[in-house]
Amino acid sequence: MQAVSPYREAANIIIEEGGEPLNLCYQCGLCSATCPWNLVRSFPVHMMIHEAQLGLVDFESEEVWQCVACRACVQRCPRGVEIPDIMRALRRAIVSLGIAKVPDSLRITVKNVSSLGNPLGEAAEKRADWAKDMDVSTFIEGTELLYFACCIQAYDPMIQKVARATVNILKKAQVDFGILGAKQTCCGESVRKAGMESVFQSLAQNNISVFTEAGVKTILVTSPHCYHTFTQEYPKFGGNFEVIHFSQYLARLIKDGRLKFTKELNKKVTYHDSCCLGRYAGIYDEPRQILESIPGLELVEMRDNRENSLCCGGCAGRLWMETKKGERFSDIRIEQALETGANTLAVFCPYCMLNFEDSMLTTDKAGIIEVKDIAELVQEAI
Repeated sequence: MQAVSPYREAANIIIEEGGEPLNLCYQCGLCSATCPWNLVRSFPVHMMIHEAQLGLVDFESEEVWQCVACRACVQRCPRGVEIPDIMRALRRAIVSLGIAKVPDSLRITVKNVSSLGNPLGEAAEKRADWAKDMDVSTFIEGTELLYFACCIQAYDPMIQKVARATVNILKKAQVDFGILGAKQTCCGESVRKAGMESVFQSLAQNNISVFTEAGVKTILVTSPHCYHTFTQEYPKFGGNFEVIHFSQYLARLIKDGRLKFTKELNKKVTYHDSCCLGRYAGIYDEPRQILESIPGLELVEMRDNRENSLCCGGCAGRLWMETKKGERFSDIRIEQALETGANTLAVFCPYCMLNFEDSMLTTDKAGIIEVKDIAELVQEAI
């Protein structure tokens, strides 16, 4: 029997994951016109889709790894082509068949996730160190909420303050919650979009098992990436839990009078809609409702906002890959924030926060505008 070529196997993976919508593309080019990459370089998305249709993809091209899965293209596509799924399939073909090289920085990150359960390469037993001295309970069956702090908020020294602010707010509102610490692992969202399907499924099965054994019913997350994965991907593997993003929960606490502000924040704030919270989940109003409820705070909008928000550049594994100077979406977004005259850029996503903080340093904007998670602003006002 004649062996099937790796490229034919790759084409089969692309067709299987791309599905019928892959064949609906009629090369109108709207996806390329709206892709944020074309603000900084040429990235002909529609041509890559055409190559995928024909099974003629150049798997050695760096363009295979460019897509940030921001879904701006999907919003504009008149035929409903799920372009991020096709790009994921291209990467999955490379990973599973070994027909091209995975970027070094991404390969190292995936190795960390696979072996240690987090992308930062930290020990699993340190996952709950951010909560030391905060008197946070371990989740047991019957606890109202499992607070799932994502890997970045658990391990990154600069972002741990967001997890701590979240805990302080929950305690102030007298919420019954707990954490699972070292038992949980990365949700796996980024590695799946980067084509590492087997790693993702291993992570998902571990977390689902841990949640189920602990008696978890409701999960509170502060990362939009965890929110998307738990709501849209885990159910396919038997993980059916109620999942709430902190923006939704916080807005409800304020509306119900369980959280009251005691201090004015004299800040001019602009809010960045992350892709996973906005275009993926449709959560646009709650973050703004929270900000507008804080006494003294003035909310102003950037020119690209809500469903037209500019991606920070960190999704689909791009956070862990090298991006050339002058090609970082986060640099452009910082400029858009400064155009509003705001002194604070508010976010509700750890990926966005990392990218914006990095851009502040690399573009010498540190001290001109601050980057704050909305949880931090709420904590300051209570």
